Amino acid sequence: MLLRWIRRARFAIPALSLSAFTALGVVPAGAAHAQGVTLRVGDQNYYNVRASIEASGALEGANYQVEWKHFQSAAPVAEGLNAGALDLGFLGDSGFLFLAAKGAPVKLIAVSRQNPDTIALLVPKDSPVKSIQDLKGKKVAYWPGAWSQQLTLRALEKAGLPTDYVQFVKLMPIDAAVALPNGAIDAFPVWEPYISQQVVHNGARPIITARNLMPGLSSVAAYAPSVTAKHAAIADFLVRLQKARAWVESHKDVYADQWAKKAGLDREVARHWIGQAGMTIDAVDKQAIADYQGTSDFLTQTGALPSRFDVNSIVDTSFTQVLDAKRPATRQSASR
Repeated sequence: MLLRWIRRARFAIPALSLSAFTALGVVPAGAAHAQGVTLRVGDQNYYNVRASIEASGALEGANYQVEWKHFQSAAPVAEGLNAGALDLGFLGDSGFLFLAAKGAPVKLIAVSRQNPDTIALLVPKDSPVKSIQDLKGKKVAYWPGAWSQQLTLRALEKAGLPTDYVQFVKLMPIDAAVALPNGAIDAFPVWEPYISQQVVHNGARPIITARNLMPGLSSVAAYAPSVTAKHAAIADFLVRLQKARAWVESHKDVYADQWAKKAGLDREVARHWIGQAGMTIDAVDKQAIADYQGTSDFLTQTGALPSRFDVNSIVDTSFTQVLDAKRPATRQSASR
């Protein structure tokens, strides 16, 4: 039943001086070779990469330019990477795996970890539902290939329930966010900032999170030719982003308030989210590779991927040394 259902789904998948390097403690090897380079970076609201870098001042002193491209979902990020229109892109693990498995010229060069509770299955505040078992025959939103689908399928699998135990309703998160409080759906599996918006404004409750169900890792993906052509700039950018994430963790309310204004979010929503986000940037280590392989195998098992995909074929560890060397001492890893 699981295989039949999943197979029916379609899966879409300003230049600055170098003087501030010392003050920031960011001096990756080969940084001088990044001069004159422009990095094209694909960002999404969930990752707020640009916002965290600008709020922290982490790009001050960079001798290359960053051209930001903002997207509302992973699909256009994947398209940009595949076409070589982006050098770097931030997207979820499953979205990246679908792209890589199609033979796209991409590499996994780092990972973004976050609190697994920032991926959750929500129900309305007055719902009697308290567990996945209580959702029998009820309408659950999903988007093909996204964390929402993976979370629900893994929860059903862990509970020993068939896929048709719930009634899946294909909705983009922005539409599901309206449908849940209006009663058009019974459950909404999603990520931030949708979770905080629903909790703060509508009193929604999470009944399941990604904790102990799925890694919920995010991919720092690169267009493969850019890894060679722009290696020094990419290495420097990753370390600066690592520093920006650490700055956010020590200035949560300040950052949340700034980001709320920039993104047009309610201040309470931003504080609720950032207060528990715990995002870090890390090298692709053995655990990350194992987590990606586990997700890939799950997608193969369910029929989402046509055949087993070896994650090692798209991993690039050439940034590991510089990321490990500059890792903040107060790194907060998401427990899984």
